[in-house]
Amino acid sequence: MERTRTRLGAAVFLMLILGHLGNALEVPLDPKVLEELAQPPTITQQSPKDYIIDPRESIVIHCEAKGKPHPSFSWTRNGTHFDIDQDPKVTMRPRSGTLVVDISGEKAETYEGIYQCTARNKHGAAVSNNIVIRQSRSPLWSKERNEPIRVQEGEALVLHCRPPAGLPPPIIFWMDVNFQRLPQSSRVFQALNGDLYFSNVLKEDSRNDYICYARFPHTQTIQQKQPITLLVLNLDAVNETVAALFNETDLFSDGLAEERKPTFLIPSGSSSSKMVLRGQVLELECITEGLPTPEVSWSKLSGEFPDKRTSIVTFQKILRIVNVSDADAGEYRCTAHNRLASVHHTIRVTVKAAPYWLTTPRNLVLAPKEKGQLICRASGTPKPTINWAMNGIPIENSPEDPNRKVEGDTIIFEEVQTGSSAVYQCNASNEYGYLLSNAFVNVLSETPRVLTPANQVYQVIRNNHALLDCSSFGSPIPKITWFKDSQSSTLEGDPYLLHENGTLEIYVAQALNSGKYICVARNTLGIAENHVYLEVKEPTRILKQPKYKVAQRNRNVVFECKVKHDPTLIPIMIWLKDNGELPDDERFLVDSDSLTITDVTENDAGTYTCIMNTTLDHDSASAELTVVEAAPTPATIYEQPDPPTDLELTDMKPRSVQLTWIPGDEHNSPIHKFVIQYTDSLHDHGHWHNLTHVPGSKTTAHLELSPYVHYSFRVLALNAVGLSDPSNPSHMYKTNPAAPDENPSGVKGFGTEHDNLMILWKPMSGLQANGPGLQYKVMWRKKDVDKNWTSVTVANVSKFMVSGTPTFTPYEVKVQAINNNGIGPDPVVVTGHSGEDLPVQAPDNVQVLVLNSTLAEVHWEPVPPKTVRGHLKGYKVYYWRERSLHKHNPHRVEKQLLTFSGNKSHGMLPGLQPYSLYLFNVMVYNGKGEGPASSNLQFETPEGVPGRPSFLRITNSNLNNLTLEWGPPNDLNGHLTGYILKYQQVNNSNELGPMEELALPANKTSITLPNLKYSTRYKFYFNAKTGQGAGPVITEEAVTIMDEAMPSRQVDIATQGWFIGLMCAIALLILVLLIICFIKRNKGGKYPVKEKEDAHTDPEFQPMKEDDCTFGEYSDTEDHKPLKGSRTPSNGTVHRDSSDDSLVDYGGGDGQFNEDGSFIGQYSGKSSIRETAEGPSPVNTTAMNSFV
Repeated sequence: MERTRTRLGAAVFLMLILGHLGNALEVPLDPKVLEELAQPPTITQQSPKDYIIDPRESIVIHCEAKGKPHPSFSWTRNGTHFDIDQDPKVTMRPRSGTLVVDISGEKAETYEGIYQCTARNKHGAAVSNNIVIRQSRSPLWSKERNEPIRVQEGEALVLHCRPPAGLPPPIIFWMDVNFQRLPQSSRVFQALNGDLYFSNVLKEDSRNDYICYARFPHTQTIQQKQPITLLVLNLDAVNETVAALFNETDLFSDGLAEERKPTFLIPSGSSSSKMVLRGQVLELECITEGLPTPEVSWSKLSGEFPDKRTSIVTFQKILRIVNVSDADAGEYRCTAHNRLASVHHTIRVTVKAAPYWLTTPRNLVLAPKEKGQLICRASGTPKPTINWAMNGIPIENSPEDPNRKVEGDTIIFEEVQTGSSAVYQCNASNEYGYLLSNAFVNVLSETPRVLTPANQVYQVIRNNHALLDCSSFGSPIPKITWFKDSQSSTLEGDPYLLHENGTLEIYVAQALNSGKYICVARNTLGIAENHVYLEVKEPTRILKQPKYKVAQRNRNVVFECKVKHDPTLIPIMIWLKDNGELPDDERFLVDSDSLTITDVTENDAGTYTCIMNTTLDHDSASAELTVVEAAPTPATIYEQPDPPTDLELTDMKPRSVQLTWIPGDEHNSPIHKFVIQYTDSLHDHGHWHNLTHVPGSKTTAHLELSPYVHYSFRVLALNAVGLSDPSNPSHMYKTNPAAPDENPSGVKGFGTEHDNLMILWKPMSGLQANGPGLQYKVMWRKKDVDKNWTSVTVANVSKFMVSGTPTFTPYEVKVQAINNNGIGPDPVVVTGHSGEDLPVQAPDNVQVLVLNSTLAEVHWEPVPPKTVRGHLKGYKVYYWRERSLHKHNPHRVEKQLLTFSGNKSHGMLPGLQPYSLYLFNVMVYNGKGEGPASSNLQFETPEGVPGRPSFLRITNSNLNNLTLEWGPPNDLNGHLTGYILKYQQVNNSNELGPMEELALPANKTSITLPNLKYSTRYKFYFNAKTGQGAGPVITEEAVTIMDEAMPSRQVDIATQGWFIGLMCAIALLILVLLIICFIKRNKGGKYPVKEKEDAHTDPEFQPMKEDDCTFGEYSDTEDHKPLKGSRTPSNGTVHRDSSDDSLVDYGGGDGQFNEDGSFIGQYSGKSSIRETAEGPSPVNTTAMNSFV
């Protein structure tokens, strides 16, 4: 509640921001203040400029105004005084300027004309718009006789509608004699003027009931044109006719119509032009004929179609753009094509504009000797003319005032005097319309007064921001200062922020900020103060969150949720299951810091959430429960019980009965409870419902019954294992009918249209009816207006529509149940509203406060509740960037929308582009839709930091200098004041050297950096800056080129003596190791395999002699002998194992190691070719592997 009161108070005084900004103040809304202040008149309600009346009803011309003293009213008609007292048919409502004209027995034309209302008191006079009264007309169609239209198949055709001219113009549609809409397609369609076009006719188009209807929306009447008969003749019929007349067999070669290229019917020719007013709907029409049916497409030659505002309807024939803006002007092309040809038509669209507000004049409240100004700025095409009037008289004919000076769209006041209060009118007009606005100048001398309630308490959570209100009024405008507790110094600077409307804001409230705050309002006439209190509360936090649980069925589970909260706040703990309420089950036990679930079942599985709420904040945490089957116990078998038996009904009464039974076997698990179910063979045969349950220790139950039910009962037993099977049903027990005990639930009243009330309720079941002949008595009346109820009795329905209700009017509704035995109890009265309609008034006093380069705050005065005509949903602010403030950089984007729910009076516009011109308007919306928009206002955002430079590149790299080039940022966001270039060296290990910084002028786009170190990498950081600071950085890296003398200074290591000596030593060491290896091989003697070789009888495997320089003691071939018991290939050869090593494997197949000839010829991948009887010399792979 404290928060609500705080926000409401803030809404009142934030409206005073506007007064502080313009060296003037607004009259506060506080009724006590208003009663004491003099105020010139202000028009609060008036009829629309173009007012079309219904000749069947009285004419009501609205004119309401406020002022102190209350104003008197007068009217002019057609520019001359309208004497109301001389016309007995005209009356003026008390304390109002609204005229009521009784036209019974009179012609409405008598009162057509231009009316204007003037509201006057001793401080000035305000005038209304010129209200043009015109009678709605729905004339009859002129009598005509339509001859049948005969046309050859394939030809184009137009069926003209030509409805009578009405006011407003009628809505046209084509139907047949059965009131069914005629089918339309890309071939047959209705044009904007109501005519029906055929690109080409087909035989099936023949019919005798083409009827054009005109609906006149104001009088809700429909006029009908005489039916048109269309006969389509094909070429076969023409051939037969010609043959009969001229004795010719065939005139045409076949029965097909000749194909035609597309031709434009509307508009004609190759080009045309169209003018449309800004904000209206642009409709471009392209109607073609041809065979086959042409296809139509649209394009804009001078740009793209605006998103979200463009639609192409009527089978691509009509291009529609809503809410037209200046950007929609240009050339549009319509293209029609079929398989024969393609044709184009260009439409040049120009956009004009009736006047629209840029700045509306705003009421001024000034103290004597103060300055002020009224600004009236409007735009339009052509540019509107501004004319001023004072108290309804042109200002050039008003008494001269030396302290007032008119300069075009501005009136400047210097040192205003007491008694110079007046109402000024600004009229902005061009050939397409006009705007009229009243603004008063009220000269007051008032001592300060604080409007914020005294001793108000503000409560906030620690680390949140706090707003302390000090709404004040006085003339001159009071200056606001704040003090805390008994401190004598004013509250300024961190952490405090004093807003211009007097609000004190604390960015991050801490406990030490709690205490009493004194607000002081001071002007030259006096001083006033007010005390408020701030309480900073500790936040609510869950210290021990519930944890994930896995529980066996029929066990208990405890979720803990321990919470810390501010002791002065009242906490409320809420538990949810799967984001919904806990089941209504006694097994769920909620404690102050825990949730216990007893006898867990599979249905209890899910996510459980604990929520701790206080009046200021909340915290929550969740955990999941998984239910598993209980582990079986071998010793004892537990089963569900057997069903109960021997059901018996006793003590039978009209509304109750006693049921007894005998329990079945428990099967080692005690019975927890018995569940009694019933079925109603009269209303719901075959379906069983739970009636009640009793503890497992009981075998009888007293059952409360309902009238007019044919009961049968059965009982189920429940133990820890589960439910038993149901028992056999009891005997049927029939209760007698009676009057209803209850009425329908869920009664609601709401409207589906602006003139109806839908009454809805939940139908009652047969069990609730208590007897036959169930009906509903539906009753309604206007709340606080009607004393008697209007009623109707219905049956077999759950809703009733009341028609002809006034828009959004509160109604009391109730629904009572009735049957053949009587009526139900008095029903509960429910309040509902008839249907909503669109709001009729735009928000007044719209102002904007630019907070920084990307954020603005919009304020408006909420519309009167009566003008909302529905449930107030909130306000919508449409805003768009009109252009950049750089003249060379025009820009236009689509509108953006921000929605503020509820009865707000201000809102923030975030994400704005700096240094730009924005337009915006405000509208209220309800459940039906949006109301009219306020006049467009404009504001400019200040400079911001610029964007990143568009590019940075190195164009010339020399020995000791680099040239950098760059482009200005794409988003300047203000006037560019220069650039900042920083750079530093980067060594091979990516360590950064000292930073150098240069400031560069804004008009420079390149720079050459001298005296750099050769062959060095540099990293550059570059950004632009405006008066608001530097923008984001763009980086680049570059390397200076190597010194040309560097290669001569390099040392060739291959020519150094120490290197050659090292390589020779390494080679010698390797040779020694090889020799040692060969010697150790020879000292080992003959291997055992040598004996096997000696005993081998195959001459192919005899060893070579030792003087052949081969190692006969060990042969490679021994490894290739087959193992004992293995098979040898049929050709007698043994294939090498894949693990064998050879020089071929290492040397790539040719046995050559390197390019200098080492070892060439010593080893070969193939056997040496010798003309001897000795076999090939084996290679000692072990020795070779040791070398390798």
